[in-house]
Amino acid sequence: MTEPTAPADPLLVRIRLDLAYDGTDFAGWAFQNDQRTVQGELERALAVITRHDDLPRVTVAGRTDAGVHAIGQVAHIDLPEAAAADQLLRRLNGVLPPDIRVHGVTPAADGFDARFSAMARSYRYRVADRASDLDPLRRRDTLAWPRELDLGAMQQASRLLLGLHDFAAFCRRREGATTVRTLLQLDWAREDALVATVRADAFCHSMVRSLIGALLSVGEGRRTPDWPSMLLTAGARASDVAVAPPHGLTLVRVEYPPDDQLLARQSVTRNRRLAEVGPGESPQ
Repeated sequence: MTEPTAPADPLLVRIRLDLAYDGTDFAGWAFQNDQRTVQGELERALAVITRHDDLPRVTVAGRTDAGVHAIGQVAHIDLPEAAAADQLLRRLNGVLPPDIRVHGVTPAADGFDARFSAMARSYRYRVADRASDLDPLRRRDTLAWPRELDLGAMQQASRLLLGLHDFAAFCRRREGATTVRTLLQLDWAREDALVATVRADAFCHSMVRSLIGALLSVGEGRRTPDWPSMLLTAGARASDVAVAPPHGLTLVRVEYPPDDQLLARQSVTRNRRLAEVGPGESPQ
């Protein structure tokens, strides 16, 4: 498949895809020649349905790592108008493997870009820290923890991380790219398991799982509630922060502005990302 075509191309129609997947058997979202990925399977299905092997690449709101799931992922692709038919949803799900399902196929509003128009992304992380919560039917999306965690301490530590900060201690730094993010929500609740909700304008690589790993250390009593927030001044990756396993993490929602603000949001995000990357880099 070729690189994305500009939305203004009059021969193509931009289609929004809302999808979910079980990330267990995928090497992440992004296409790889020798690995099974969500993007690879989706693009293969689209090529079969449209009978076009040179379609533009699918653009996604958030690239998930190997083993990470999604129930609210959003992507877009520019298709020839004849291929963007009403039957695309049914035909896609007929070709895709059972661990990927597309829930919506709609013409995108003017100015929509799945990645650059997004305002916020929300993740959920599930931990079963009590024997009564160890549900074998949820083993693929829930981390089993051997002892009960201190919910109050984890909540206290989470509140101290909210706001605009440099999250370098919790990110795998990419040369020339900023690790400054606005963490809008980070809280925990006891449901059928211990569930964290993490929401931000954007996330840098491994940020969510590193935050969870640090908070699990607090919940175990190995670290004090102020320890994760103290790392915000480090300015570099903290070697003593454990990255939580991927299978407990699920992308649950991507938020977009009203249709009449999509293009403006896209412009702001693109300009910011271009300013972040170093010479010769691609703003991925």
